[in-house]
Amino acid sequence: MTPMHDMLVRLYALPALDPALAHCAAQGVTVRRALVTEQAGVIAFVRQHFPGAAAEAGAAFNRLPASCFIALRAGQVAGFACHDATAPNFFGPEGVAPDVRGQGIGRALLLATLHAQRAQGYAY
Repeated sequence: MTPMHDMLVRLYALPALDPALAHCAAQGVTVRRALVTEQAGVIAFVRQHFPGAAAEAGAAFNRLPASCFIALRAGQVAGFACHDATAPNFFGPEGVAPDVRGQGIGRALLLATLHAQRAQGYAY
């Protein structure tokens, strides 16, 4: 297994979230915080596309509000991003369905998640 390296992100200097959300919306994709009632569907998506991330994504639903953001296209999960799943103030996991990659969904999910961490009071 390849070790993962920690990367510090200046949360106080993030790019604006609204343009990324608008870009997704123009493609029929909604990015928002997942509801606890959506846990089963999100975890099924993660297991299908990113099986190694299912436990961490599940842990994100144990927080209130859930620390998982999702991208929905035509009512179906197209991507996810979590924070505070592995440890407090950690980003990840994140993944986007193969058929919708390269459309800015991952960027919007990343920014939504990082903005949520900043809103919790984290600086990095």
